[in-house]
Amino acid sequence: MALLLYLVVGAVVAVVLVIVGIIIAIYNGFVSKRNRIQDASAQIDVQLKRRYDLIPNLVNSVKGYMKYEKRVLTQVTQLRSSIVSGSMQDKATANNQISQALKSIFAVAENYPDLKASQNFKDLQDQLMDTEDKIAFVRTSYNDYVLDYNNSLQTFPGNALAARFGFRPADFFQTPDEEKEPVKVDFDDVNQQPAALAQGRGGSSGPPAGRRRGRPKKRHGSPQASP
Repeated sequence: MALLLYLVVGAVVAVVLVIVGIIIAIYNGFVSKRNRIQDASAQIDVQLKRRYDLIPNLVNSVKGYMKYEKRVLTQVTQLRSSIVSGSMQDKATANNQISQALKSIFAVAENYPDLKASQNFKDLQDQLMDTEDKIAFVRTSYNDYVLDYNNSLQTFPGNALAARFGFRPADFFQTPDEEKEPVKVDFDDVNQQPAALAQGRGGSSGPPAGRRRGRPKKRHGSPQASP
């Protein structure tokens, strides 16, 4: 009888230890996956901070040329602070909007040969494009970690323990479809300015419009005959 009691107690203790071991393993798995997300998030922040530092230099290098695209430059400057603050989703949204605005600036730069030829502008453009590539690379790793982490929270047995330990799903670094539309740049000012300058250089040398050269009028009646 005593032996049977020992066996039952031993079995219960073994089951408890197995359950505790499983809980510890699940908890440590949550922590490990969350740390991967935080590490990837820190790498994204490094690249966003780099972009944050490059934007003022870009604006200063182009504003002397792009006098008629102040709205785009102002928008980029205003969005700049959003990429280093707020939630991951807020940063993702601001980063996408800045990417579209920068593409617009680079497109408008095609109208300014002197700006395109500027070595400073080329260097800034290359650095910003390189930063964008690095953000895209790190974003892929970050989203993979988030997917793995969220799956572990939402599948059994993780879903039975995640909320009890205070683990919450993480946000993906992505942008809603409606916010992926490119930023529209108004080129009217750029196109109208050369036309306005041309009109101010004086009128044309031709005769006024609507003035016609008339034909000589015919005289009615026959001339008098000679006697």
